[in-house]
Amino acid sequence: MNDEVTQYINGKQPWQIAVFEKLRAMIMETVPTVEERLQYGKPHYLKNGHYAAVVAVSKDKVSFMVFNATDIPVVAGFIRAMGNGDRKTVDIKEEQEVDYKELAVILEKTSAAL
Repeated sequence: MNDEVTQYINGKQPWQIAVFEKLRAMIMETVPTVEERLQYGKPHYLKNGHYAAVVAVSKDKVSFMVFNATDIPVVAGFIRAMGNGDRKTVDIKEEQEVDYKELAVILEKTSAAL
C-alpha cells in the first residue's frame, strides 16, 4: 500500500474512508500484481504499467473508474460511460449499498488483458 494514497484518504468523511478502504482491498485482492500510486491527485491502480482503476473522493461521493471497459455495458443508476466508452464509472454516495463482488467481477474483466 502506498503511503501517499493513505494520506489522500485521511481527513475525508468517515463513510468515504470506509468505502475507499473496501474498494482498495477489493482492487488488491482482484488484481494481486496491481501497483498503487497517487497520480494526478487521485489513487491510480496499474497492472503491468497500464491503468486498471482510479478511485476518487469528492465532496459527496466516492467514484470508482475502470479502464479498458468498452465491453462493459452501461447500467442506468449503477455504471456510466466516460470518455469514448473505454472507461466506466460507478459513483457511490453515503449510505448506498455497494456490491463489491460485482465491482470485482467488472475489474477482473477489464484488467484481464492488461
